[in-house]
This record gives sequence, C-alpha cells and structure tokens, in this order.
Amino acid sequence: MYIRYIALILIFAYILPLPAQERDSLKTETLSEVVVMGSYANSVKRNSALQVDIVDKNFLQQHFTGNLMQTLEYMPGIHSMDIGSGFSKPMIRGMGFNRISVTENGIKQEGQQWGADHGLEIDAFAVERVTVRKGPSSLLYGSDAMGGVIEISQVPAPSGNQVYGEIAMLGKSVNGTLGASVMAGVRKNSWHTKLRFSEQHFADYRIPADTIVYLTQYLPVHNRKLKNTAGFERDIGLFSEYRKGRYYAHYAVSNAFQKAGFFPGAHGIPEASRLQDDGSSRNIDLPYSSVNHLKITAHQQYAGNKSAVYLDAGFQNNHREEWSLFHTHYGNQPVPVTNPNRELVFSLNTFNSSLRADLIYSPRWKHTFGLDVQYQRNSIGGYSFLLPEYRRFATGALWLGIFRPTGKFSISGGFRYDYGMLDISAFQDVYLEKYLREQNYDSGTVESYRWRSYSVNRHFGDVSGSIGISWIPDKFHQLKVNLGRSFRLPGANELASNGVHHGTFRHEQGNASLVSERGWQLDASYTYEHGNVLFTASPFVSRFDNYIFLKPTGEWSILPHAGQIYRYTGSKAIFTGTEVELRIDFLRNLTYQITGEYVYTHNLDEYTPLSFSPPASLRNSLIWKHGIFQFRAELQSIATQNRVARNEDITHGVNLLHCGATVKILFGNLNADITFSLKNVFNTKYYNHLSFYRKVEIPEPGRNFQFLVKIPFKSRLQ
Repeated sequence: MYIRYIALILIFAYILPLPAQERDSLKTETLSEVVVMGSYANSVKRNSALQVDIVDKNFLQQHFTGNLMQTLEYMPGIHSMDIGSGFSKPMIRGMGFNRISVTENGIKQEGQQWGADHGLEIDAFAVERVTVRKGPSSLLYGSDAMGGVIEISQVPAPSGNQVYGEIAMLGKSVNGTLGASVMAGVRKNSWHTKLRFSEQHFADYRIPADTIVYLTQYLPVHNRKLKNTAGFERDIGLFSEYRKGRYYAHYAVSNAFQKAGFFPGAHGIPEASRLQDDGSSRNIDLPYSSVNHLKITAHQQYAGNKSAVYLDAGFQNNHREEWSLFHTHYGNQPVPVTNPNRELVFSLNTFNSSLRADLIYSPRWKHTFGLDVQYQRNSIGGYSFLLPEYRRFATGALWLGIFRPTGKFSISGGFRYDYGMLDISAFQDVYLEKYLREQNYDSGTVESYRWRSYSVNRHFGDVSGSIGISWIPDKFHQLKVNLGRSFRLPGANELASNGVHHGTFRHEQGNASLVSERGWQLDASYTYEHGNVLFTASPFVSRFDNYIFLKPTGEWSILPHAGQIYRYTGSKAIFTGTEVELRIDFLRNLTYQITGEYVYTHNLDEYTPLSFSPPASLRNSLIWKHGIFQFRAELQSIATQNRVARNEDITHGVNLLHCGATVKILFGNLNADITFSLKNVFNTKYYNHLSFYRKVEIPEPGRNFQFLVKIPFKSRLQ
C-alpha cells in the first residue's frame, strides 16, 4: 500500500538535483572515515554548550544487541525502557516518552511514543552514528525535546568510486534470536546510494524464575519462558545522496515492521489458566501488537562563501494495531463483523518541514535562523477505546547566535517562539451508556462516563531560549555551562484520554485544562583529557512549573476491571543529578573505564518522587586489546530504587557481571568482525525499574550468550 509513496520519492530524489549538476566550483577532497569522524565529533563538542556524546560504528558493534536503545544504555545518562526483550524506548536523565526527541537523517521520529508499551521503530543494523544531546534542546528541536535529543545520522560516503556492502548475522540464546542484515552500496562520482534489508525473529524469552507474583497471586512460568513474548522485525531502507560543488542533497525511504506478543499475565486481568504452556516458544498468539512505520525524508543544502541554506522535508505513517480475543465488559456490545479481535488501531500521519539558514559574516560571529512546520493527523479503530482522533499543527521560528572572541572561548544563545494547535474529536460510547443505565446509575454519572473523549480545541504559544559558554583554557581542559528555558506541548492523551489502559492496569483520564510544561534547566560539564587519562563530570538541575504526570485520584472507576482513576495533572517538579566517566589506558594494551549516573526527582506539590525515576548505577569495565583481539569484562552495579511514586514498587539493587570479546578474522579477501558477549553471567534474578513488565513482578531476562558477525566487502569501480 506504500509503493506509490516510495516511487514518488525515488523520482523526486533523482530529478531535484539536476539543476545543480553544472556547479563544480569547489575542489572535492575525501578523507578517511576515521579522520572525518574525529573531526565531526570535535566540532560538535566544541560548538555546543550542552553535554554531547557521540558514538561511532566501533561502539555500536561492541555493544550491539539488535535493539538500539539497549545498545545506547552503555552511555551514562541513557536508559532503556524495555517492552519485553524485543523492543525499547529511550530515556535521558530520567525523562522519556514525549520529552525526548529521536531524529533520523534530520527528521524527528513520530509514532505513538506516549505509551509505555510502544517501542522505537528504527532498524538497529542501519544505525551508523549516534549523537546524544543531553539537556534542554527545545531551542533547536522544538516541543518534545526538553529532555534531550538522540540524533541518528549517516557516516560520510566511502572514498573513490566503488561497490561495497556488508553482511551481518546476529544470534541470542535468551530468546532464540536469529537475525540477519544485508547492505549493498555504490559510490559513483557525485552519487552515493545504499540499500539495506534486515530481519530478526525471536522466541519467548527466558527468566530466572518459575513463578511471578501479582497482587499476592502466584502465576506459573512454565519452563522458565515467558509465554507469548515472541516476535519478529522486518526492515528495509534506501539512502541516496548527491554532492556537486556547493550543493548537497540526500534522500531516504525506510519501512519498519514489528510484531510481538504480550505476556497474557500483563494484558487484562492475570489468570493462571491463560499461562498454560502451548507447546511452542515461537508462535505469536493473542494478545499481540503490530506496527508498521513508513518514513520518507529529503534534505537539500547549498553553501555559499559566508552563508548556507538547509531544507528538510519528511512524511511518516505510523500504523499500530493491538489484537486481543474480543471481550466486552458491558454485555451488550456485539462482536464486530470484520476483524473481531482487533482491539485498538492507531494510524498517525505526520508531515514535517524545516528551513535553516547560517550566516557567517566574520570568524567571530555565526547566526542561525530557522522555521519548522509540522502537521499530524491520528485516526483510530478497533472495538476498544483509549486514544481519541486528533489533528495537531505546530510551527516555530528560532534564532541562535555563536560568538567566539578567541579560539578557546565561545558564547552561544538564542530564543524560539512556537505556536501549536490541537483539535481533538469527541467520542461517545453508546454501549457503555446503555450498560450504566441498566446498572441504575444516575444521569450525571452516565453523562460523565459515556463521553470517552470530549471535543477539545486548544491553542498554545510558548517561548524557549538558552545561553551558554564553552571554555577551553588549554588542550587538556574544557568547561561548559548552559542555562535554558524549555517547554513541551501537552499531548492528546494528556488532554482527552478516558478509559482503561490494559497494559498499565488503570483507568487513565486526560485533563483538557492543562497548559504546556515549562521549566528552567541548568547544565554544566567539565572534561579533562591528558595522555592516557580522560575524565568527564556533567551535573544538571531542572525545575518545572507544570510537569505533567498521571496522579492517583483516590477515586474508584465504575468501569469494569478498571481499578483506581489516574488523572493527568500538572505539578512543580525538580530533576537533578550527574554523570561521571573516567577512562585510563595503561600497560599498553589495558583500559580501565568507570561510568556512573545518578538522577534525583521530586514532586514539589506532593512531596514524593516522580514515577519511572531510574536508579543510580555504576559500570566498571576492563578492556584488553592486542592486535586483532579485544576482550571486555564489566561489573554493572545498580542501586536500590526506594524513592518511588505512589503505587510504584521499590526495586532492589543488584550486581551483574558481563563479558565479551571481538576478533577480526581474514577469509581470503574478506575481513570478518566477530563479537561474542555473555550478559548476566551468573543468571542473577533482578528487576528493571523502568521495564513495562515491572508492575507484574516479572524479572529481567536471564543469562544471555550472543554472537554478532559482520562481513564487509568492497570492489573498486572505474
């Protein structure tokens, strides 16, 4: 159904650059990939007053899991909110969901990121370079970036005309993962194009427990495998770029499909009868979810002597379905004629465009002006209800200036104004209305419950800004300080949702009177690098005037199997903490690295911590390198998280041992990179405080042996 979109963008990709093909006034000079990466990283870190971490292919390969966010967890301050063993969503410094932006090729990824059980639809095999910006980023990226940004970008094209590619294979023991990815690319003069196809299949994952406990009820885990947590992922992506003189453009088309089962004990009301062994660990039974994410992006840029112009545009369709055996709590709701077990459907269409202009009139001053526009439309379906239909429009204008009086000191600052409109459709549940009348509820109660979503039309206007310094007194030290004011527009779920969220076991209600989240954020960073020693400390503190969260009301819902009502509420809140990293190279081949992180959250109105606050953690790593061989051992220490919100469980701390090795082997003219890893060596039973399954007392996967094989190839073209 998406072939027409792909065909259009391919035509667009090859026609649009034609007017620029005659320009070739600049001499093109290609550097090696390592040199370009180092230059890119140094430039970004020098020019940003925020803490910026950049990882390349080597880091991604050493920590690769087939899941991007679980790979990035090895960076301090980054956490993975897991949905089973297959999919995850990002968290930076205790902030997640709509407070974190993920961009790929310059376009923000747009899905149903508001949900705890909704993962990130990006092919992990295709990720080549990741830039993580920690702290307030609303100035450049607008709403939903108040907690930080994860940028996924391409590495520079290979030097010279050539055909090249890569074959990758992945295997895991904990859930029987079998995955593979094939990439083929060609560089010919001004054109560079690459195509990748990836697929992963995984079975029910193993846990180091025979039973789990939910609400004092013991539920069996047969064969220590979590029933119906199998799934698969299938991704395809095309990237093409053109460079001629001062003109550059790139185009990308990708489609990611994911399907995974829900553990029956975590969807609806847990019952032992639903957990009986079905004889297969690879089948996907009800309940399950499937999501298809189509993304088409285009980037154009032209660089003059003292200016540059950038234009980005993108279209995305995120289609998510949740399937569960038809059930009704009212008794009078008929079985749907078609697709009777399709419980929920969300189809989100997003159009993005961004215009940037850089003006450099002197070596000391650089000005950036920008304009962003986004339009979204979300439609719904299925026999159940959770999120209403809505239309969303947002636009913002920004200015950012950088002043460098010397090569060692720079001041950056700017401001941005955003306008947003959210038009939410009303939804009336006629079956619920009839059920409540039959139960003899009064007319006022019936009226308040039958409207599962009220019509809401809200307009928002917000200002964000920042000012920061970057000081490099000598080649060994760097100091950064940044003060920013950020914001976030409330989402449709926060304004108008009204129903039972099966995955979280509660009745969630929106609040149509909510205003934007607003806050002040102070970030600092100190880096010392001399010889074989690297040390970095990054403290931060943030205060929000209207932090939006789900608050238990103490009211019990009259909806069947709903429990307590949780209502979205604004509150004053504080986030503070730090990340620390120390790396020492010694004895020629050995490296010792320690990274630590701590986040403290506090609800100033309720005098309680905020939910989903990550526990403090520490990683001690010892790395030995010799020729083509590298060995890594790591002790991961996770502290007890006893600072929890109301109705949130305490999660006890744990020490985990991991190890791994990488070796390069020559097969004729091919070099193979083989990575082995063993996670949770002692099969320790522990809980992840941020896991989707934490509420039903499901421990994390047990011991996992993994292998990754990558075989690159290339051939010169005349």
